[in-house]
Amino acid sequence: MSLFNKPFFSPQEAEAIQQSIVEAECLCSGEIRVHIDRNCKGNVLDKAQAVFIKLGMQSTRLRNGVLIYLVPKQKLMAIIGDVGIHEKVGKDFWDNIYLQMKTDFAKEQYCEGLQTAILSVGKALQTHFPIQDDDQNELSNTISYGD
Repeated sequence: MSLFNKPFFSPQEAEAIQQSIVEAECLCSGEIRVHIDRNCKGNVLDKAQAVFIKLGMQSTRLRNGVLIYLVPKQKLMAIIGDVGIHEKVGKDFWDNIYLQMKTDFAKEQYCEGLQTAILSVGKALQTHFPIQDDDQNELSNTISYGD
């Protein structure tokens, strides 16, 4: 899917973002996804939660999935974690990641800001959900696109 008749991220940026997800997930047993929508009707957190469920992120074994949800056209974003990780890190953690992304995005550093957020999430997950011997990649590392 494309936004504004072109992809929001170049193929090289999308690959770099996906590589950041791989790197972050090598630190922990958590799952990180990035989803981009063209439009968001209603509350961005409600929409992010719906996407979280649609992507099956609530089905991870340890309930430690994290979604970074972006709607570039409307300059909206959200970051949410499943109950397992949220219980460990709390609201302040998500607020800090959100503010870091917002700062980077204001400088039009979208790829870099997203990579920094992904790696920060990976480090937090590493603290609370270290990599396990039997760890499996439960969810895709590719950027997903919606409406």
